[in-house]
Amino acid sequence: MTIEILVTFGVLLLAVILFITEKLRTDLVAILIMIILPWTGIISVTEAFAGFSSNAVISIVGVMLIGYGVERSGIMGAVGEFITKRVGKKEKNVTASTSSAVGVISAFMQNIGATALFLPALRKIGKNANIPFSRIAMPMGFSAILGGTITMVGSGPLIILNDLLIESGIKPLHLFSVTPIGLALLIAGILYFYLIGEWVLPKAIGKDKQSVTEAIRKTYELPKDIYEFDITVNSKLCGESIEDIKIWTKYSINILALSENGNHLYSPWRKTRLQNNQTIAILGRREDVDSFASDYQLKIKDTLETFTNLDNEDRAGFAEIVIPPNSSVIGKTLKDIAFRKTYNVEPIVFITRKGEKQELKEIPLESGMQMVVFGRWENIITMRSTRDFAILTELNPPEPEPKEDKKIHALISIILALGLVFLGFQLSLSFFSGALLMILLGVIPKEEMYSAIDWKTVFLLAGLIPLGTAFENSGAAKFTATAIINMVGSWGTLAILFVIGIITMLFSLFMSNVAATVLLVPLAIMMAKTFHIDPTGLALLVGISASNSFILPTNQVNAYIMSLVGIEMLII
Repeated sequence: MTIEILVTFGVLLLAVILFITEKLRTDLVAILIMIILPWTGIISVTEAFAGFSSNAVISIVGVMLIGYGVERSGIMGAVGEFITKRVGKKEKNVTASTSSAVGVISAFMQNIGATALFLPALRKIGKNANIPFSRIAMPMGFSAILGGTITMVGSGPLIILNDLLIESGIKPLHLFSVTPIGLALLIAGILYFYLIGEWVLPKAIGKDKQSVTEAIRKTYELPKDIYEFDITVNSKLCGESIEDIKIWTKYSINILALSENGNHLYSPWRKTRLQNNQTIAILGRREDVDSFASDYQLKIKDTLETFTNLDNEDRAGFAEIVIPPNSSVIGKTLKDIAFRKTYNVEPIVFITRKGEKQELKEIPLESGMQMVVFGRWENIITMRSTRDFAILTELNPPEPEPKEDKKIHALISIILALGLVFLGFQLSLSFFSGALLMILLGVIPKEEMYSAIDWKTVFLLAGLIPLGTAFENSGAAKFTATAIINMVGSWGTLAILFVIGIITMLFSLFMSNVAATVLLVPLAIMMAKTFHIDPTGLALLVGISASNSFILPTNQVNAYIMSLVGIEMLII
């Protein structure tokens, strides 16, 4: 064993320790390794930074951009609505359909991206079917991981695998070379949860996280349901302003939104006049809503049709605000400051200093007075900048509105990218071309193109590639391969495949699955020549084993799901 091999193993040990202890972020660990290696002399400076020009890294950037374009186009919302209408409310069917959809989607983008994109639709589907989010989140997460092996661009390990094959002088795999294996894995995973999910998924897998608006509704005992009405020509509401019908003082209900000709107006101003062919969304107790409907000849709809996404907590919801000292609104009433018109939010109730609800009245506002309001998050956040109100509720910046008119443009861009891959062009060129088309067609706004890229992942991949190069240059790869060959050389082919899969799985548990791929593919190729096994097949085994590492929640998808639902992932 040479000094170079010892130094390389030392750097690897350092990386493993940092990955396990999480003393540094994974991308910072990769950057640290990338800087240390050229100083040791094992690799050159050019080799140290070669990862940034790697076909695999550029391909992943293209996949990220296309995934972001899919999100911005609203395609995922359409998929969620289709599943909601077609599948029904049976838990097994909902689980199988959502898992299948996510699995297919993750075949063409990173697993974590497919998971994040589908979560809003999954929450809505679960809510409509009265299924706890935690029961359908886990199957969806596993399907996203398994679906990543349907194509060679669905997961980081498979993307980087082709680069490693090319560097070894082996013909790269086609986009769908792995599809039969990936489909078999995905179908097996879906059947697993469909057939025995009732037993492996407890009735309550922990407590679902309570959303901000749910917490406020429960704390102040606000009405749970939102009702929708169509204003017809026969209704007495036609021509009346919201203020004229005394909707707050007489009925104790609130108009949250108004829709006309497909345009939604949140928290309409008190002077807004109601007209024929408008649709309104009302919050209130059922008896009050029934009284209002009877007086104005309105029919309550069984379900929300126009405002299906009104209570989508990614866009709007309830928040607590307080009037700080020296606010310019002190001493004025809501009417005096045209509260709804000025801030585009609907006041629901006042909160006394003792934390009790108080009916909404035209009373002078005082320092320290609190209110619960409903509105779009961007409008509530804007109130903070006026310094007349302080926001007590912790709010995240709202997600950008989907560009509903760009679905076709997004699909054309995806078809272009996949078509170029079919024609034999490199993944990086193909997917970057599709991503550029999305930008030119306006699917991805130009000002958002850089924020759409997860730069942590880019640096993680680029920083780990030099470690693989160091293993080759120093002789550490050959040394390791020889040791494994000596240990299992007399075993049968099936046993050898099993050992390679187990080793890859173990490496993926305590370090990035991409790092495991970078380290083990060269070893697998060396061993394949000794065992007279097809090196492409053995390398593919490493890529698939690294991609499907989910025994522990070290996989990005598992960790993400856990952070959302606050549950402990089960071992499968």
